[in-house]
Amino acid sequence: MADQQPPKIEFPCPDYPIKVLGDAGDELHSLVIEVMERHAPGFDQTRITINESSKGRFQSITVWITATGEAQLHAIHTDLRTKPITKMVM
Repeated sequence: MADQQPPKIEFPCPDYPIKVLGDAGDELHSLVIEVMERHAPGFDQTRITINESSKGRFQSITVWITATGEAQLHAIHTDLRTKPITKMVM
């Protein structure tokens, strides 16, 4: 069986979702906004979705950006992972 390559993203890619999982609270939300403004200025903050875990300990925050390239996506993931409140970035 031949190895299948993952689909490649064509840039720019509008409506590219990024989901951040972390400790619930304003600090996570502020971090996500700060990082997105730095790497995807002008992203639509009205499309942000926030979901709480069943016990309220964690949150998932999803934002949609226009992805301009792999370097941008790598920088976003790296910046989000610098804080211990961030548990996972997808």
